[in-house]
Amino acid sequence: MSNSILLQTLAGEKTERPPFWFMRQAGRVLPSYMKLKEKHSFWEMMQKPELGADVTLLPINDLGVDAAILFSDILVIPYAMGMGLEFTDRGPEFDVPLSERANPLEVLNPQPDKLQYIYEVIKQIMAKKPAHIPLIGFCGAPLTVLSYMLEGIGRSKDFPVTTTYLYQNKGMVKKIVEAITELSIIYAKEQVKNGIKVFQLFETHGGLIPWDLYQELFIPAVKKIAQAVRETGTPFIYFPKGIGAGIQDITPDMCDFLSIDWQTPMETARKWVDSSIGLQGNIDPRLLYADQKTIQNKLNQYIDFGSKNHDWIINLGHGFLPDIPYENAKFLADWIKVADWKR
Repeated sequence: MSNSILLQTLAGEKTERPPFWFMRQAGRVLPSYMKLKEKHSFWEMMQKPELGADVTLLPINDLGVDAAILFSDILVIPYAMGMGLEFTDRGPEFDVPLSERANPLEVLNPQPDKLQYIYEVIKQIMAKKPAHIPLIGFCGAPLTVLSYMLEGIGRSKDFPVTTTYLYQNKGMVKKIVEAITELSIIYAKEQVKNGIKVFQLFETHGGLIPWDLYQELFIPAVKKIAQAVRETGTPFIYFPKGIGAGIQDITPDMCDFLSIDWQTPMETARKWVDSSIGLQGNIDPRLLYADQKTIQNKLNQYIDFGSKNHDWIINLGHGFLPDIPYENAKFLADWIKVADWKR
């Protein structure tokens, strides 16, 4: 695996260009995925090992990325904790939100075995993938997972039920977060045992609450998950979307690499974040709605940063949006490979 440009970068080695992969790279931006979606449901694609492996590996051929990321969902953790979950045409839905339970802990019954199908998918990926392409594993970070558990579904991007609950029920929140964290650690370690080489923690809704409240309620959980993963020798990437200047408080015990959203320029992030922590990000996925000349002009602005910073993984500031033209996603991937990075 030493010929993996991603793993070399994560190990602190210098490479001829930055490595890249994209959040939501195996999804609706790919015509090949849409063909599979005509015949198979989201649950089916996640749960059938052969199919899950094939979907995971689509971006390697279709985009030429430097890594695959497990095709799964952050809500598998609450599903394995006993919450009834359905993936509908409207998106994921829980049968009864935790916010409507008098005692949420009574309905949470973590069953690690309910995640076994995911490890079977990973085994299939390992058998099929090219040797130089590492597999990235992941799970959702506690605030983001808790938000869906409390709301039942993302009824609003502001998650009003969640924010109210956090302020009114801190004691209960800490207990639920502890349960989420314990199962997430088991899940992460099993992913490592089955072959993943990198792990990313997705805190998609990190900016939902004030940073000081996030530090109080959720950073201890982040540190626990990070420690458990890193003790296996697996590089740990943390993506706390929307925390703004909070990235200044990210310490080396939280991650090896920090993924930056599109709100913070990479140059600013590099000044703010501890120098021992590598960076990932932060192209605005909405840029890919533009014409390719506009896209290239914006991408050219990353050359100077990339020439100076060898501890940088190119990625998006969040995932591909479903209606982004595939041609523009491919243009981005190709540009990264042919650009003169002046290294």
